[in-house]
Amino acid sequence: MKEGDETGEMGGGALAPWIRPDIQQNIRWRSGDIVVSVPPKSGTTWTMNIVYQLLNGGTADFRDIYEEVPWIEFLPGPDAGIDAVLERIDRMPTDRPRVFKSHSAPSMLPYRDDVRYVVVGRNPEEAVVSFFPFLAKHSEEWNALWGMPPGALTWPDFPTFYAEMIAPGVHRGAFYDFANAWWSYRDRANVLFLHFSEMKADHEGSIRRIADFLGIVPAPDEWARILEYTSFEWMKRHEDKFEAITAGTIPVLTRGAMVRKGEAGAAGQDGMTPELAADLRRAGEDTCEPDVLAWLYGEARRG
Repeated sequence: MKEGDETGEMGGGALAPWIRPDIQQNIRWRSGDIVVSVPPKSGTTWTMNIVYQLLNGGTADFRDIYEEVPWIEFLPGPDAGIDAVLERIDRMPTDRPRVFKSHSAPSMLPYRDDVRYVVVGRNPEEAVVSFFPFLAKHSEEWNALWGMPPGALTWPDFPTFYAEMIAPGVHRGAFYDFANAWWSYRDRANVLFLHFSEMKADHEGSIRRIADFLGIVPAPDEWARILEYTSFEWMKRHEDKFEAITAGTIPVLTRGAMVRKGEAGAAGQDGMTPELAADLRRAGEDTCEPDVLAWLYGEARRG
């Protein structure tokens, strides 16, 4: 059985040691905070960058998006305590909204009326095939730091990965339980629901929806920069800004982990067979109401 993934889920439902969702329960939240709440491999880093660019009028002057938008479930090393993470969050500037990344949904992620939540869904088939190469990009130095053996996050092929990592139940918590938990909040004024496929189909329109939701009105020159710096092409050319180089005490990932292909509707090209897709879908049907599942798979659109 392999160990660890970006959700924190491991075989049997345990958590990777660097993932501590309980940190979120201890944050001293501020009115106006913004949370990017997205399942793994579903456009999280892209959405983090979109919100950051909107708040800053479009800028390339940042070192690492994870330095600007902290992941509030993540320990930077085995010797780092929760208190150190909370102190860093407390030290963030008070003259602007704080933005956080989370792979959690309520109630693990606290819900507050004075906090805004940008929630993104993605077809689980696409997210799962993106998991496979992503996990292999965890650096061996990072794995060793946490006592994980060499090759702990690699598999010989996608079907083996699916059988050992996904089939035991990761899909339920990471995708289906996530969607179920958020569904009852979807029409609240401080919650914005987006779908990855819609964001890919209408880049500018999606960013304008997020801007409207956050109450941000960029100037024309700022819009030009925002659209450029949130494009897949720009992020791929500057992928060092999106590799979480400041998240850990040593590099967590090797190059190319976060900004990979940026495609929607191409799961079959990356190893998702009809049989595995049917198995994944059955898990969703056993877990979600039909309207929740239709939204998550991109078969239903929100206005």
